[in-house]
Amino acid sequence: MKVTIQRVTEASVTIDKNIKSSIGKGFLIFLGITHDDDKEDIEWLTNKIVGLRIFSDEHNAMNLSITDIGGDILVISQFTLHASTKKGNRPSFLKAAKPDIAIPIYEMFLNTLSRKLTKKVFSGEFGADMEVRLLNDGPVTINIDSKKKE
Repeated sequence: MKVTIQRVTEASVTIDKNIKSSIGKGFLIFLGITHDDDKEDIEWLTNKIVGLRIFSDEHNAMNLSITDIGGDILVISQFTLHASTKKGNRPSFLKAAKPDIAIPIYEMFLNTLSRKLTKKVFSGEFGADMEVRLLNDGPVTINIDSKKKE
């Protein structure tokens, strides 16, 4: 399971010209799911996300977590995080989980993250053609792979 986390001052996702979700200060998270992701990956990754200290404190040091600032989270499914560009110029997405595997994992991720954040986690729509808008704060962008815990 891979995520790209962007610290934002605002973000939104639009589907068919209708805004599905929008947030203020917090995280925009792009989530990529692969075939062997499971509950252990979800637990580890959601703990890491909730505890990640990348918001500035009163001394302008990155010392505060999403829970410390009461921020929001918007999660967007993003199978292209598992793109392989090893051969040729057209990416291969063979490592990305098919919807029958990915959708239950995606929903479990959202529910687990919401429980740990102790508030609603906003999302796009799995498999939809989405327009994502964001105002990156910093910019701060962090990539985390649950298969590379060291």
